[in-house]
Amino acid sequence: MSGKLTKIEIITRPGKFDELKDELAKIGVSGITVTNAVGAGLQKGFTETYRGKKREVTVLQRIKVETVVCEVPVQQVIDTARRVCSTGKPGDGKIFVYELSNAIKIRTGEEGVDALSNKE
Repeated sequence: MSGKLTKIEIITRPGKFDELKDELAKIGVSGITVTNAVGAGLQKGFTETYRGKKREVTVLQRIKVETVVCEVPVQQVIDTARRVCSTGKPGDGKIFVYELSNAIKIRTGEEGVDALSNKE
């Protein structure tokens, strides 16, 4: 297995997804996994009125975009995500970066960088 595998998780506002997906594609990120998520951070939620009753919203809608890169520079992915997702307000999200020891393509058994390639 050659090459370094890095997993990047981006948790941000759902409204930023289309632009983030497009900008990641422009820098060569071809594979992403997207999950709808709810969570609470430092902003602690808010109070809203629904049908005349006040209620506390303590978790907010978010998306989690995950990708594994080996050829695209990690810092370029981070910089792109920060540029796209930043509004300057609380709740913009977080980026987590993990080093991976291996990746295995289930269908072929290829490992490492080869598991991420699209060769047949």
